[in-house]
Amino acid sequence: MFQNMFPLTPGQVFPLPVMPVQAMTQQATRHARRVYVGGLSPAANEQSVATFFSQVMAAIGGNTAGPGDAVVNVYINHEKKFAFVEMRSVEEASNAMALDGIIFEGAPVKVRRPSDYNPSLAAALGPSQPNPNLNLAAVGLMPGSAGGLEGPDRIFVGGLPYYFTEAQVRELLESFGPLRGFDLVKDRETGNSKGYAFCVYQDLSVTDIACAALNGIKMGDKTLTVRRANQGAVQPRPEQESVLLQAQQQVALQKLVFQAGSVPTKVICLTQVVTEDELKDDEEYEDIVEDMRGEGGKYGALVNVVIPRPSPNGETNPGVGKVFLEYVDPDGAMKARQGLHGRKFGGNQVVAIFYPENKFALREYDG
Repeated sequence: MFQNMFPLTPGQVFPLPVMPVQAMTQQATRHARRVYVGGLSPAANEQSVATFFSQVMAAIGGNTAGPGDAVVNVYINHEKKFAFVEMRSVEEASNAMALDGIIFEGAPVKVRRPSDYNPSLAAALGPSQPNPNLNLAAVGLMPGSAGGLEGPDRIFVGGLPYYFTEAQVRELLESFGPLRGFDLVKDRETGNSKGYAFCVYQDLSVTDIACAALNGIKMGDKTLTVRRANQGAVQPRPEQESVLLQAQQQVALQKLVFQAGSVPTKVICLTQVVTEDELKDDEEYEDIVEDMRGEGGKYGALVNVVIPRPSPNGETNPGVGKVFLEYVDPDGAMKARQGLHGRKFGGNQVVAIFYPENKFALREYDG
């Protein structure tokens, strides 16, 4: 009877359905090869998430399964704004855990283990912690967020004007106290600021105060976004209100300092360089212009040199006594300000400040 049901030729083996070994391995390790990514923007899609995480994994040196992309699959829940990102290997998934708080499409995202992750099973499959030698600074993350630590007191500072220097950003943040860690994220190729930074205060109790005081402040044409990197906005406790008020006042003063000639523009204004009498003689005036062009050209490519002259009828024109140097970019102006401020010309100590580009373009030299 059985022979009729399953006719076999002599020597033939009955083929049982067998799952390929590779498929079995993938299924068994999937819980340890996936990471949960939360806080995605509405514009995120499978391709953008896969590309981004493959790129940052390569940037931090987290790829251990050979050449190619670390991400093999992405599932997105658009309604709840999270994704499951599947890596090629267990070790790469563990390295990806160090990316918690990384900026994706303008906002920090959470990177966690999925709910089906089984630590006891995963322990036999590969490393469960990120490699301590990952180059997290390459993607704007600070060491210390790796190894399973989420860094709850790490602050994200976004919306920074691109021309702000590290010193200026630090100066603003240190209005609330000394920093334990600070990183202004820069483009790896150009070295220019990407407009956001991370910091941690030595006194962790000021974290929420700093976030509340700085968030929403306008700096130039930008608005700051300041919050804990791994959380939403947290309001300071009632007992911190008086400290918050003092901090906000300090920030307001700091903002005035930035606006009063220290925020880089393409134009610098020099005072204490020339006198009104020196500008009256045509020949002497031309010599002064050429001298300033030669001196200013040492720091960058000059677009224009403007030295307002007194009126022939004796009236005082706006800007007389000032020298304006316009550069191709703020970098040249920054170098000129640094090099010329405090130097002596004719026995006088030069004062160099940045000048608003819009006023300079309108020939308003009385600012």
